[in-house]
Amino acid sequence: MPITTDTPTATTCFDQPLSQALAQVRRLRDEFPEGFPHGWTQDNRYVDRDLYGFPPGANVGWTTGFWTGLLWVAFELADDAACKASAAQHVGSFATRIRDRVNVDHHDMGFLYTPSCVAAWKLTADPLARSAALDAADWLLQRYWPQAGIIQAWGDLTDPEQRGRIIIDCLLNLPLLFWASNASGNEAYREAARSHLVKSRDFLVRKDASSFHTYHFDVATGAPLRGSTAQGAADDSCWARGQAWGIYGFALNHRFAPDLGLLAVARRQADYFLARLPANGVAYWDLAYGDGSGEPWDSSASAIAACGLIELASHLPASEGEHYRLEALRILAGLAQHCDGTGTGSNALLLHGVYSKPHGKGIDEASLWGDYFYLEALARATRGWQGHW
Repeated sequence: MPITTDTPTATTCFDQPLSQALAQVRRLRDEFPEGFPHGWTQDNRYVDRDLYGFPPGANVGWTTGFWTGLLWVAFELADDAACKASAAQHVGSFATRIRDRVNVDHHDMGFLYTPSCVAAWKLTADPLARSAALDAADWLLQRYWPQAGIIQAWGDLTDPEQRGRIIIDCLLNLPLLFWASNASGNEAYREAARSHLVKSRDFLVRKDASSFHTYHFDVATGAPLRGSTAQGAADDSCWARGQAWGIYGFALNHRFAPDLGLLAVARRQADYFLARLPANGVAYWDLAYGDGSGEPWDSSASAIAACGLIELASHLPASEGEHYRLEALRILAGLAQHCDGTGTGSNALLLHGVYSKPHGKGIDEASLWGDYFYLEALARATRGWQGHW
């Protein structure tokens, strides 16, 4: 069954894109059998992870968990022994990184440790993976400001510019805290995650269901200060990937906190995103832009949103959820048709992403998170795969 821009109703038409994506992971694994690719491509090809002061291919930055996660998904879906071996070999570097506090002055412990170490623990019962993930949850908990009820996103906690700032991306880091609470019996993880969810629900989401990228709080009094952006077009615009994080993040965290009304928020955010999505299913990097704007796409935003729509649909009655499931398939069809890296000379899965347009980084490039969530969305759509969030 060929993929077209019309909304497909069956998932069998995604078997070929899934096979192609898995083959691309295997090729990339052959290029990076031990180290880590950079978070985004250069001229649509991954090179060694590069960060000043660290050797090429080091486990640094916020994106390395997605590479290990891709390997684990390839193992799960295709029983790929080589991908399993590489992913398992990564666990030691994640354990060392969190033990020695290497490049971890940020909140992205969930992005780093859920696809890598939580997955490793669930799939192989590796005790080192479990201890590393719990250590990462401990570190994330140290970024919690109890007076404000929020987890600070970036920078040292004494940094006056970043002090008390949250970002919508953190919604995907919170499942690590819920997992840690269940694994350890320590309710402090759960309580911090729930508090941060309430503040995210109440302040990151605007009345029209669009989202701020970031929001600032006074950590001494807890007073809300202002919304802003770091990667969107303007403070009052709607950064596409941020909106996608909201859809998926609120729907995911509904699993752990069903009493907080997060599913309704995810649904409203999904409706806002879909109303501004081009017919081909590939979002522009900020939802202020549309066809004819000359602005680049961010395919990773659409991949994340597809995961979120599938998750959202799973929690709704079938008569209501089917709409969101079909919209997820429409997005996947557009990504497969317009952004698949297979046969292009790229070693990435999903082309035409944007890391940060305002910073001039990763524009019309692939990214590890785009690749990961594209594969996750394909796996969810075709295999009913649940992931490790």
